[in-house]
Amino acid sequence: MISNELNQLYREIILDHANHPHHKGALAHYTDQAHLQNTTCGDDLTVQVDISPQKVIEKVAYTGSGCTISQASASMMTDAIQGQTLAVAAQAAKSFSDMALGKPVAAADLAKLQDAKILSNIMQFPTRIKCATLAWWALQNILARYNF
Repeated sequence: MISNELNQLYREIILDHANHPHHKGALAHYTDQAHLQNTTCGDDLTVQVDISPQKVIEKVAYTGSGCTISQASASMMTDAIQGQTLAVAAQAAKSFSDMALGKPVAAADLAKLQDAKILSNIMQFPTRIKCATLAWWALQNILARYNF
């Protein structure tokens, strides 16, 4: 019974982020961006960030289209990293990628992922892993240019 209730809650959170995305749209001003595609299912995302001189992600947004999982994950990612330093955002991206691949992640690091932690069971669906991680990989591409 509890498992069914949790599954329903997970579905509701994912659908809410997909149908009412946070930070979706192009930024008027941004300092960096990355574009990635998942050719397997057609997901297409561009992540934009406005990074302050203090290396804080002041604003983050994404554009593109794709499946429910990719869109929800991108929305969740923007919530988790906006206002964070590049170092914190890099740790969040690593934690999410590790989680999606079934690697162990500390409870404290999972908590920092906010709603995105509900995608922890995505590794049970190998064809969906790239959908869930696409926005996070775009973020990692951006952070790599800043040596994070």
